Amino acid sequence: MKSLKVVIVYASRYGHTKLQAEAVARGAAAVPDSEVVMMTADEAAKRLDELDSADAIIMGTATYMGNMSSELKRFMEESVSRWGKQMWSGKVAGGFTNSSNFSGDKLNTLLGIVVFAMQQGMIWVGVGQLVGANEPDGGRSNEGFGPNAVNRNSASIGPMASSFQVKAPEAPPAGDIATAEAYGRRVAEVALKLKK
Repeated sequence: MKSLKVVIVYASRYGHTKLQAEAVARGAAAVPDSEVVMMTADEAAKRLDELDSADAIIMGTATYMGNMSSELKRFMEESVSRWGKQMWSGKVAGGFTNSSNFSGDKLNTLLGIVVFAMQQGMIWVGVGQLVGANEPDGGRSNEGFGPNAVNRNSASIGPMASSFQVKAPEAPPAGDIATAEAYGRRVAEVALKLKK
């Protein structure tokens, strides 16, 4: 039996955020003795009992009009029964997002997920990665960091991917996917340490 359970709850309409979620799952699964369960936000809203047994819940959504998707928001609202009893208090939480450009007000989306996690009494884990650590010269040009750079959006709260008008699976680019994978591993490692 696995000693750590990580649940990834995501909403993805065009496939970009699903690719991020799959990368987060790969990273979390790389931590020994971890069980990773992926579910859409719609599924999660109907399977809250399964989230009760999770050690970590990582939530992801595309950013639409500067905010989270209605699907993820609906999941959050369905979980009010857990809030009243603080059933998720002490669980590890994380979040990630994607939009069609560099900003898109993605920070607002992640802050919404953070506030939800704090209301649930959860423990938030940030990215823990410097911008473009694998491309140290990227910050010395007007073009900035390229699509292969990790954390190219310079996010601290959670991974931010930029897909522009490129269809999945060609986007998000390799650096954004690598950032999500490293994040999944980081959240699982923190959860495992706390569990011990």
